Amino acid sequence: MVKKISFQSIFLSFLFFREAFAAESTGMPQLNPEFWISQIFWLTGTFTLLYVVLSKLILPKISANLEMRKSQILENIDTAERHREEVEIKTKEYEEIIKNTKIEAQNYFNQTREKILKNINKKKDILDYDLNQEIKKAETEIQSLMDKAPEKVNKIAIETSGDLINHLLGINVNNSSISAIVEDLSIKNKDKYYGH
Repeated sequence: MVKKISFQSIFLSFLFFREAFAAESTGMPQLNPEFWISQIFWLTGTFTLLYVVLSKLILPKISANLEMRKSQILENIDTAERHREEVEIKTKEYEEIIKNTKIEAQNYFNQTREKILKNINKKKDILDYDLNQEIKKAETEIQSLMDKAPEKVNKIAIETSGDLINHLLGINVNNSSISAIVEDLSIKNKDKYYGH
């Protein structure tokens, strides 16, 4: 195994140098061992310069940009959180205002309703009182008419009877005798006509 590896190493080295010498003869200086030191120098210098430029100029700007974005994002998150809290507070205040307004409206409605009901009851009481007074007055008048009715009926009956007898028979009858007959009849029929 060791022999195999060493043989392969030697073979590869031979091929490499052979290619290098062939390249030198064909004009490829990057494969010429003479220029390897300068190539290594420039390669090292270029990568060192690239590292310095990246580490001192470009990467700090990128890092600063990232930090600025991070702080801006955190600030935006804080601002959004503050706004959310403010919105929640305003929402609670708004709900409290709506609740208080509903309570006030209900109280106002109840007060107005009670006031209207009191006015209606007061007017109803006045109307009931006025109706009772009118009914009493009408009953008094009716009673007065009923009390006076028999006298008027008797008077009319006496006058009519006297006129009829005079007209039919041609005799003048004394009103006192007709009055006695009419009074007697009205006493007999009083319960029938007046419900006494």
